[in-house]
Amino acid sequence: MTKQDRLDEFLAERDLESVWFARPNSFAWLTGGDNVVDRAGDVGVAAVGYDGDGLRVVTNDIEAQRLRDEELDDDVPVAEFPWYESSLAEAVAERAATPAAADFDVPGFESVDASPLRQPLTDEDADRYRELGETTARAVEAICAELESTDTEREVASAVRGALDARGIESPVALVGGSERAQKYRHYTPTDAELGDYALVSVTAERDGLYASLTRTVAFDQPEWLPQRHQVAATVEVTALAATRRVAELDGRASDVFDAIRAAYEHLGHPDEWQRHHQGGAAGYAGREWIATPTTDAEIRLPMAFAWNPTVQGAKSEDTVLVDEDGMEVLTGTGEWPTQPVMAYDYEAALERPAVLEP
Repeated sequence: MTKQDRLDEFLAERDLESVWFARPNSFAWLTGGDNVVDRAGDVGVAAVGYDGDGLRVVTNDIEAQRLRDEELDDDVPVAEFPWYESSLAEAVAERAATPAAADFDVPGFESVDASPLRQPLTDEDADRYRELGETTARAVEAICAELESTDTEREVASAVRGALDARGIESPVALVGGSERAQKYRHYTPTDAELGDYALVSVTAERDGLYASLTRTVAFDQPEWLPQRHQVAATVEVTALAATRRVAELDGRASDVFDAIRAAYEHLGHPDEWQRHHQGGAAGYAGREWIATPTTDAEIRLPMAFAWNPTVQGAKSEDTVLVDEDGMEVLTGTGEWPTQPVMAYDYEAALERPAVLEP
């Protein structure tokens, strides 16, 4: 089903004439363009609408020409309004076929959660995802391969962000945890602390609306407990991916995958670790389209990217993986980082997972 087919179905089900998107990830999903000027905002500077006949964009007269020239296909019309006379919401309300829905606050419009419309991924989405994933991994791995124990967490995070920015990739998440803080915290926001014996580097990167996440582990003087915990986290991750495929075949829900994750933790001798950090979920036009919990009712729809990120105190395993009926494809891989085969628990599945790098 194409994106237009999904929108047609949505309009028919809700008895609407048009639907509008101004949040950056959905704007990018539908147009391939970027409507962001202020990264701190939830809503971009332009909205794209669909009314059954095609796309059209509304924005202010500051942004209109740039969007036409650099962000949108030539066949997408752009309506502009004077920036000092109206807000984006008011401008859309004046121009939209009604009744209508929007993913931001527009007077008189229904609300729409765009995430279900963005799933599953199209072939074009998957191709762009492959490029983003490999480019992100190459940038992150190149930084990680050159790390030294005396580097600070903040220096590493800055280097990662710079390497991604040079490739036109945003880095909404860049976590770096040295040996002390990675054992204390699951979200090791970077500080001036030195890395010490080892480091975890966790990144979520975004380009053209798609998000890719990965974690790499580098050890200078590897703690004796790290290999075992790293292996446990990797086993839980592969179990989650294998369960994702199986649950999709059975028309199950995200909570069913979570059951498999909890079972793997228990089997591996760490029954409570799932309570100490979220385990990830579906990825795409959001860092996570949904995060699995014991009660998450989200449908598993394939083909889709998944970023499962299990942790065991001081260790983490994470990549963005495309799952479809034919198998599992690691999107954030380069073939250059050392890997090791990891078997799923309770499923006949195996996947090469990143090993701990010892420079």
